[in-house]
Amino acid sequence: MDLWQAALLGVVEGLTEFLPVSSTGHLKIVEGLLGLDVADDSVVGFTAVIQMGAIAAVLVYFARDILRLATAWLRGLVSRERRTDPDYSFAWWIVWATVPVVVVGLLAKSYIDGPLASLWVVAASLVAGSAFMWVADRVGSHTRPESEITLVDAVVVGTAQVLALLFPGFSRSGATISTGLIRGLDRVAATRLSFFLSIPALTGAGLYELKDAVGGGVGTGPVVVGTVVSFMVAYATIAWLLRYVSRHSFDLFVFYRLGVAVLVVGLLASGALG
Repeated sequence: MDLWQAALLGVVEGLTEFLPVSSTGHLKIVEGLLGLDVADDSVVGFTAVIQMGAIAAVLVYFARDILRLATAWLRGLVSRERRTDPDYSFAWWIVWATVPVVVVGLLAKSYIDGPLASLWVVAASLVAGSAFMWVADRVGSHTRPESEITLVDAVVVGTAQVLALLFPGFSRSGATISTGLIRGLDRVAATRLSFFLSIPALTGAGLYELKDAVGGGVGTGPVVVGTVVSFMVAYATIAWLLRYVSRHSFDLFVFYRLGVAVLVVGLLASGALG
């Protein structure tokens, strides 16, 4: 992989990781257009590792919130009285909500990296995820703020990450935000919960795949470039998305996803994309 290809993929990752449009789907599409083998272990590993740049952007952007949660969690571990702090409970909820995607990821890895990596699956998942998002945005009450999130909310929303894991193109952020909306959360609360849930899930995936990305055919240079670019672009994307969802529905992303799905099917059918 050339450095310019790594930088381009870093831009794609940073733009799409937290927008509900599917970063994995977009990365597979661009990798295919660049002539890279999307099923190669080193390319799969590279895709997972540059997500660490996007996660670093979340850590920096939400540094105060994360420090507050981590402090409450550590204090609760050593002091029973501190365990009544809502932040202590919320920190544990994020942990429990991550368990389903970890279990499925480990058990189904051969399918995720094999048959489910098909760009035909990406196109179908883009359509299915769009329908899910469109319905969720309309049936949700949008009445519950972040302060009303419960353990059940966190676990249900966290489990929705499995949809994106099994079906690249569905979108992890799209699945979690939409599920949050169905649970009655307002758009900002659902989006912020999605951000917090992304930290353990994507960090774990990146660390797990690091050996294949660096030790395989990609090399250290492209991995570093892709990760740094991903961080810078993702930070700007987070700031924009939180402002956008406070004033708008998710229809823009629904129509964009459908357009990309049609484009991918056309490219596959014509043979322009393998």
